[in-house]
Amino acid sequence: MAISIRNVTKKFGDFVAVDNLELEINSGEFFSMLGPSGSGKTTVLRMIAGFELPTSGRIFLHDDDVTTKAPFDRDVNTVFQDYALFPHLSVVENVEYGLRVRGVGKTERRAKAIAALTKVHLADFAERKPAQLSGGQRQRVALARAIVVEPKILLLDEPLGALDLKLREKMQIELKQLQRELGITFIFVTHDQDEALTLSDRIAIFNNGKIEQIGTPEELYEKPATEFVARFVGTANVFDAATAKELFGIDSKVMLRPEQVEIASTGTEAKILETIYLGSTVRLILELKGHQVIAEISASDDRVKTYRRDRTVKVKLSKTDLVALN
Repeated sequence: MAISIRNVTKKFGDFVAVDNLELEINSGEFFSMLGPSGSGKTTVLRMIAGFELPTSGRIFLHDDDVTTKAPFDRDVNTVFQDYALFPHLSVVENVEYGLRVRGVGKTERRAKAIAALTKVHLADFAERKPAQLSGGQRQRVALARAIVVEPKILLLDEPLGALDLKLREKMQIELKQLQRELGITFIFVTHDQDEALTLSDRIAIFNNGKIEQIGTPEELYEKPATEFVARFVGTANVFDAATAKELFGIDSKVMLRPEQVEIASTGTEAKILETIYLGSTVRLILELKGHQVIAEISASDDRVKTYRRDRTVKVKLSKTDLVALN
């Protein structure tokens, strides 16, 4: 087990940032902590790193109790969103810095730094200064600096947040490939659900200092346990017990994903309130028996051109696709 967090609570004055948290993360896992701002995920990451100490509870890294240990006494390294590169040092000198602090000799640390830069495809940029690099390249330098000291656990605090969409998507693929190559545990903090789904082996959904649910991307999307998870991971039609009773004859809160709403030749009549083009799909906002329902269909569907606001369509909703929510 790479990380074991046991009954950890963190308070800032009267504010409870993390509330009696229990969490275990496997060795070699790409584990993401996903949630809105203020949900507690970054505080947990900072406690794992040693930048914050728990108010109560214990933290173990590979069975070693590190609850009160300083950051430099933990076998972890952290990559931040702002990169924190030294502007007056070259790229390779930035990467060498952690090794120099550890007393590694010049020849050895230079070789290790170049090897780390090679892993992130920046060996040819070793002598440049950070200001001569793009945002994506600076992010890779920060990664190289973090992995060169060979930590058992790498912590990443929204490291792609400052990048534009296309570059962020490219870096997501590279980050996952790097984690597989290194085989070390990655703990990734993000508020971006698509990013978490793309990268993660497992994800913890945070809300108000607690974990709502832990699971694989598929489990969280297909079988969310709570309304919060259903709405935060993807788009969801959530029906309260009264609405579910009316539409399905089920007296409990349930969820249905938009792609499971079938536009058919027969079924219940629904009015199109809005049509939203999303590239590969088209989202329809429907009014069904006085209730708003979201449907999503392929943009290549020949019927799409007929789906205009104020038109009506026939809709089929299957009970077998419903997911009960707590």
